[in-house]
Amino acid sequence: MASGGVSVASLWTEVNRCGQNGDYTRALKALTKILHENRDDVTALHCKVVCLIQNGSFKEALNVMNTHSKVLGSEVVFEKAYCEYRLNRVESSLKTIESAPEQTDKLKELYGQVLYRLERYDECKSVYTDLIRNSQDEYEEERKTNLAAVVAAMSQWEKAPMEDLGLPESTYELCYNATCSLIGQGKLTEALNKLQQAEELCRVSLADDSDMTEEDIQSELAVIHSQMAYVMQLQGRTDEALQLYNQVIKLKPSDVGLLAVTANNIITINKDQNVFDSKKKVKLTNAEGVEYKLAKKQLQAIDFNKALLAMYTNQADQCRKLSSSLQAQNPGHPRPVLIQVAQLCREKQHSRAIELLQQFSDQNPESASGIKLTMAQLYLVQGHVTKACDVLRSIEEFKHKPGMVSALVTMYSHEEDIDSAIDVFKQAIEHYQSEQPGSATHLALVREAANFKLKYGRKKEAIKDQDVIWMSAVVASLAFFYRLSKHLPSADTMSFNVDVDELENSHGATYVRKKAAKVVGENPPKEQGHGEIKKKKKKKKGKLPKNYDPKVTPDPERWLPMKERSYYRGKKKGKKKDQIGKGTQGATAGASAELDASKTASSPPTSPRPGSASGSSTAPASSVVPPRQQKPSSSGATRKKAPQKKKKGGKGGW
Repeated sequence: MASGGVSVASLWTEVNRCGQNGDYTRALKALTKILHENRDDVTALHCKVVCLIQNGSFKEALNVMNTHSKVLGSEVVFEKAYCEYRLNRVESSLKTIESAPEQTDKLKELYGQVLYRLERYDECKSVYTDLIRNSQDEYEEERKTNLAAVVAAMSQWEKAPMEDLGLPESTYELCYNATCSLIGQGKLTEALNKLQQAEELCRVSLADDSDMTEEDIQSELAVIHSQMAYVMQLQGRTDEALQLYNQVIKLKPSDVGLLAVTANNIITINKDQNVFDSKKKVKLTNAEGVEYKLAKKQLQAIDFNKALLAMYTNQADQCRKLSSSLQAQNPGHPRPVLIQVAQLCREKQHSRAIELLQQFSDQNPESASGIKLTMAQLYLVQGHVTKACDVLRSIEEFKHKPGMVSALVTMYSHEEDIDSAIDVFKQAIEHYQSEQPGSATHLALVREAANFKLKYGRKKEAIKDQDVIWMSAVVASLAFFYRLSKHLPSADTMSFNVDVDELENSHGATYVRKKAAKVVGENPPKEQGHGEIKKKKKKKKGKLPKNYDPKVTPDPERWLPMKERSYYRGKKKGKKKDQIGKGTQGATAGASAELDASKTASSPPTSPRPGSASGSSTAPASSVVPPRQQKPSSSGATRKKAPQKKKKGGKGGW
């Protein structure tokens, strides 16, 4: 009998009824009364833990299980592991699951979630593959969604090749996860199309729910839109990406991880511009619980951007503090050191920056390539070209690359150190001679080396390089003909007793020799040894002008434009031309007539002019070219007249 006269049986009835109705708070009250009567009632304790979990009181549920661990034993292994998982105690949850005496399907589901959170994707993939293969219930679609998420994470964070597991894309979650895999493989166009498909599937599935408003649908689509913006940003469409990112931020979704990633991507677009907006957005990346929602690489990228933003906003101390913390967390990663070096360069401390780079390069030789490139750049900024060349030549990974060879030769040429430049060519050619002899890169380096030596007067060395090129060409030609010769039939199989006439008249012949035509008439046959006489084409007679007179000698100036001929006197502008005075002001008509060369008794040209009668007889043409008439200058003028531009005239007739 419970306190207050209520029996324990009636209390259990109330617990059962509340459990069916989902009223877990009322059920807890009844369970408290039951436990007051029997403190170690295992069933009541188990029910209490479940009710607390349903109400989201994970800490209280975990306290109950830890307090009564001896009584409950292995009855609540799943509940304990789940509470630890929800409280972000992932390592503890993993230990609890692994210590379970029996791995039930519920524990396997939770085990997969824990492995995913710990980024142990290979093991997680095996767990979900086994669950899908060996279970058949209403949660099959959720398991496939989780498996697709694992494959996407492996593609994005581990750059693993995309594996086709035959997963359907019937839901927008599955479609979205397939998109993440495509992004990891760099297939951005396909990923964008798949995201549009996921958006349509999401709208269709949510439209059936009458309780969903447009705002709720947009909130659900936020993750898809943010991923769309990310793909656009990778494609260089930053304006469109920024617009979509801001739309997601305005919706204020409840997922703090989504908000943090979106805000971080906006900061990367802003870079060193619009710093005020970036300072507002960075606050979203500091929200509570973000570290449990994102992968380690996502959190690392956000921390790097925070340090860079501090540098751009001239917060030197904050930048140094953040970059030092990042270096402690990621001792082999070069980016924290590069951020510190960038800050030192902004403070004009180039020597200190080079020392820091050299120190990191000595401690982490596996990450030294990018560090040494930065060192070379800093040496060039300071004007130490030879030191920059020495650093570049110490990078084993790049020193024989054509681009590196080109840069080194250019810098040595600038310093007039021709011997070192030739030595760079020599080492690169020897490397390709041993690794890839006769390759396009090898021959290109030899050719450039020969040209460089010729430019600086090293003719003997250049000739040796040319010999290498010619020999390579000969070897390549011989190899080509040798490969072709393999396809030719042997001499034994070839038949040389061939009837040519029969072969030409065969059905498949493409060319048949024409027989000689019979001789008609009394023409004798052509003698042997004489070729056929080619028919000469008749030359067409040129057309003659209408006024052509064979008796008249053609005008020798007919090819000149009319205005350049000696007898050209200009056009008549009116009928009363003779009455207009010419020459200086006040000159008489008689004087102008005397000056008019057209009225002098000079012999006309022998060739008829255009428009004249063709049959008129003329005197023989004079060999003397008459002088051109120059108009007198205006009276009293002493300045010279500017020469007039020549106008193009047409060709004259006969």
